[in-house]
Parts: sequence; structure tokens; C-alpha cells
Amino acid sequence: MPKIIDLSVSVSLKGNLKVMPQIIYRKHEETPRFFGESIGIQPEEFPEGKYCAAEVVTLGTHNPTPLDAPYPFYPTSEGKPAKTIDQIPLEWCYGDGVVLDFHHKKKGEGISAHEVQQALKKIGYTLKPWDIVLIRTDTYKRYHEPGYEYMHPGMTREATRWLTEQGIKVMGTDAWGWDRPFDTMVADFKAGKKEQLWESHYFGKEKEYCHIERLANLDKIPKPFGFKVAAFPIKIEGASAGWVRAVAILEDYKVFSQTITFSRRARRGRRVKITKNTQDSFFFLYVLCGLEAGERKALAYRQASEICTQPYQPF
Repeated sequence: MPKIIDLSVSVSLKGNLKVMPQIIYRKHEETPRFFGESIGIQPEEFPEGKYCAAEVVTLGTHNPTPLDAPYPFYPTSEGKPAKTIDQIPLEWCYGDGVVLDFHHKKKGEGISAHEVQQALKKIGYTLKPWDIVLIRTDTYKRYHEPGYEYMHPGMTREATRWLTEQGIKVMGTDAWGWDRPFDTMVADFKAGKKEQLWESHYFGKEKEYCHIERLANLDKIPKPFGFKVAAFPIKIEGASAGWVRAVAILEDYKVFSQTITFSRRARRGRRVKITKNTQDSFFFLYVLCGLEAGERKALAYRQASEICTQPYQPF
């Protein structure tokens, strides 16, 4: 069975967001009086006076974990009417996932194209069309704190452009927004840098793409690539965005999770059965340990073919 990691935040009344959802919870004891009359039954006639629980939710399409279609960026994209959320090809929303780690970046900082390229070089991965690129900032851990909307770094226009040039249609972040925080952008705007305002969003006028905001648990995906992402939006006719229950799917999780056990046994001098999956798992282990690309392949092969001699590095 594959391992599935939830990448969405909850729709909740908890927290300190500037825009909060409204949820009316109707309990089993309350619903007979709402529904009884419409079906010709008195409330007291329901079994034990109870009926189904139900909720009424008032929620903006850009909360809490939304996939933005090209339409909110600008009325047109690439010279054509911009796609609304119900027009997004579902093929865009399922594909190979790649996590790029920028949790070291500070509030208000921009993530450049060069930094994206260096992050890919560090994990030894080359993007291909239709990959789903996830930007890890760890800002989601502060989701319920006051001022959460202003705590994150953001993607620059050039970084977004570079990703689209690699054939990326869907990208996402675990921060409140894809761009830098509004307080930072507005300060730059007032200082004369007018192009800094919502620069990555407005780029959608030139190149068609979607992004997901307010993801969660990107730090819990145990490897930077080699997993699937599913992020299908709710189909709302003519809408600019739709809510997603995004997930990471790890088909080879069992093999990968056994890598450390394998390493420890081998270090104690025990011979173990070698398979290609074992070699692949060690490759991912060395990615996470931060070894360079050339070293990874050689070490993964040696580690899976002989007694483990390399020191264990937790990740």
C-alpha cells in the first residue's frame, strides 16, 4: 500500500487569519426540525429524535489551500481568455512531485531563478514538463499565529518564468502566498519599484500556469523527488480558484523506509539481499544527506552491493 501524505491545511474556525471561514455546525439533535417539515415528518418522530449531522460553510475560493487558475492573475493569458478553475485540464493536477527546500529563506525575501536552479542541482534532479514543483518554506507551521500572512519568502517573477520555461504548469508553496508578503511588496511599490507588486501573479498574463498556496507538511515528504502529487480542485463554474485536498503519494515508501535498517545491519557486518530498489533507496538517502550528484550514484551502488562502510547520517 502506498504512503499518502496530506499536504492541505484544514478548514477551521481556529486561528488568527485576516479572512476566516464561517462554519455552522448542525448536530444530530438539531437537524430534525430543519428537515422534518420538508419530508412530512415531525421532529419527534425521527429515531431517538436524531437525524444526520450537517454543516453550512462560507468560504472564499482562495482559502484555505487553493489552486489558483490563470484567471485571477489577469483576464487574459498568452493573448487568450484566461482559464477558470473548471477549465483546468486535470492532467495538470497529477504528476511527479519535486520539493525544493527554501526554509532557510527569511520573511520578505525573494527566491530567484538561480536559487531554484541551485536547489535542483543540490538534489540532482532535472525538471521535465508536467512535474509539480513544491516550494518548502515551513511557514505553514505558523498558520495559526497572528501575522502569518506576512511571514514568508516568495517566488520572484524570474523564478516563476524559469519554471514555466521548463514546462511546469502547476507549482505550489507552503506559504500564505506565492509572491512575497503584501507589506514587503507595497513598501517596494511606494519606493518606486512598481514592478514588484504581485510580480509572479501578474506574470500569468504572459505565460499560462497555476499555483497552489498554503500547502502543509512538505517537510514530511521523505525524499525530494520520486513521488506523485495529486491536487485536483473543486469544480466551481467560472471561478478563479478552487479548494484542493493535495496529497503526496509514495509508492515505494516501504522500500525507502527500510533503507536505514539496511544500513545499520550492513554496518554490523551482516550480508543482506541486494535489489535495484535497495540501490534506488540509498540514492535518495544520499540526496537527503546532501552529497553531490556524482557521489550519490557511486555510493548508492557500493552501499547496496557491499557491506556498508559509510557513517550513518540521520535525515
